[in-house]
Amino acid sequence: MIILDGNLLASEIKAQLISRVQSLAIHPRRPPHLAAVLVGEDGASKSYVNHKVKMCADLGFRSTLLRLPNETTEAQLLAIISELNDREDLDGYIVQLPLPTHINPDRINQAIDYKKDVDGFHPVNIGRMTQGLPAYLPATPMGILQLLQRYEVPTAGKHCVIIGRSNIVGTPMGILLSRNNYPGNCTVTICHSLTPDLAFYTRQADIIIVALGKAEFIKVDMIKPGAVVIDVGITRVEDSSAKQGYVIKGDVAFEEVSNICSYITPVPGGVGPLTVTSLMQNTLRAYLQEVYTK
Repeated sequence: MIILDGNLLASEIKAQLISRVQSLAIHPRRPPHLAAVLVGEDGASKSYVNHKVKMCADLGFRSTLLRLPNETTEAQLLAIISELNDREDLDGYIVQLPLPTHINPDRINQAIDYKKDVDGFHPVNIGRMTQGLPAYLPATPMGILQLLQRYEVPTAGKHCVIIGRSNIVGTPMGILLSRNNYPGNCTVTICHSLTPDLAFYTRQADIIIVALGKAEFIKVDMIKPGAVVIDVGITRVEDSSAKQGYVIKGDVAFEEVSNICSYITPVPGGVGPLTVTSLMQNTLRAYLQEVYTK
């Protein structure tokens, strides 16, 4: 069994990004600039956005964080998005999800200028991704692809079962792994909450990608021996013995599943760190206008 170490790969990518930004410093240009919009007080979102701000500082990027109260209306948020779309000194920005329930996330994603959509959620970027054209890929699927590539995990001809059909992970992951390249050329099955007898499908999987948000949902009897297991889930589970009062669990029962699989991502330290570095890679691509010209 091989641990797919996201922390290690993220450190390598971070070093590469720092080197590229430093090489750009010889030119009289401003640094890459990423903005984040955070609406409300969701603890996980605040932690994630703060991590992005710190990463920008480490890389030599400029960052802007806009904190908005939970009461912010959809119209107010759309007005802020319009302003960000027009800012010439801004290469890319994200609107952190989840949003308060009174704001429609689809309207927000569609209002973002697709040329600045470094999260890769805009329909234009999703459409270009589907057709294999240059686009900003969603950060988590992009990180998973890099992890598979870094560890040279075989994918051609493999049956990949994805649990979860969100537009953030499951659906784009299925598209990317079915494409005619590496990592890819998989036969893909996407399962979800209405899939009957889920274990029937997971036991067939050569590669299983789980993005449910249910702690330790996938047990050892649901996995084929030798399978590749990618765990996207992150859930806080109360634990009075832990210093902070909780522990972080993935969607996979790591201790038991790791005994029979060929590759597995830990939680934390697997996919999560690569989500942030992928966002930074997209921001640098936007700055260099590698996908779209301004």
